[in-house]
Order: sequence, then structure tokens, then C-alpha cells
Amino acid sequence: MTMYQGKCHCGHHEWEVKLEQDQSKHILCHCDTCKILGGGAFTMNQIIPKANLKITNGGDPSNYKYKGDSGNSVNCYYCPKCTTHIYHHQEIMGPDTIVVRTALLAEARKNFDVGAEIYGKDKMKWEKEIAHTFDVLPPS
Repeated sequence: MTMYQGKCHCGHHEWEVKLEQDQSKHILCHCDTCKILGGGAFTMNQIIPKANLKITNGGDPSNYKYKGDSGNSVNCYYCPKCTTHIYHHQEIMGPDTIVVRTALLAEARKNFDVGAEIYGKDKMKWEKEIAHTFDVLPPS
């Protein structure tokens, strides 16, 4: 297991993320919500146990909820000063699993490959496939 350091755009929030070797890859999400939140064609993420994220500076992030495709709530946790989204908790995944933004980990931005793509059904028509692409999510 490797520890990675993350911080928000303004530096108010800092955190550590523990990833297993097979998690040291980006999962690209092409859903419309990620496009709106990030202002780009996709976000870079990894699915981890909540216990593997430790906020080390800035206190508890702010949060809000929206309804995901499943109809269940998605809780978004972000810096209240710069609005950088640190992680999301999709209630359908259970209480102990979160989606952390790997693009906010400096080492990950430089060194991670893409492991998979999700919400391929929402990809921009000009995007080429980078890794195995699931129409929505991989089978459970």
C-alpha cells in the first residue's frame, strides 16, 4: 500500500490517500455531472475504502447532496474556500466506500495510467477510448 498526498487548489485542505498497487490508476468518469463539476470531458478518480482517506489540514470539508442515476444520494465533499471536490460518497456503494479525485494527488497526475473508463455512454463524440470503457459502471 502506498500513501499519496493531496491538496485543494487554494491549499486550505490537505489529505492523505492510501492506495493498493492495483488502485494506482485513474478511473475516468465521463458522466454529465462530472463534466459540469469539473468543466472538462471527464474526471480522474479511484474507488477506495473511506478509512483510506485522512484529511490532515483544513478540517471537515463542506458538502452537498444530489440524486445519482440510481435515484440514491451522492454526497459531494469539497473545500469551502476554493470549491475543489476532494471526494464523493455514493450511497448506493454502501457507507464505507468513497470516490476520491486522483487528479488532486500530485504524484498520480504525473505517474498514473488510466485503468478504466466509466459512463462511456456520456463520452463526448470526439473522445477516443483510452482504456476499457463501461457504458455506465463495471458489473458488481
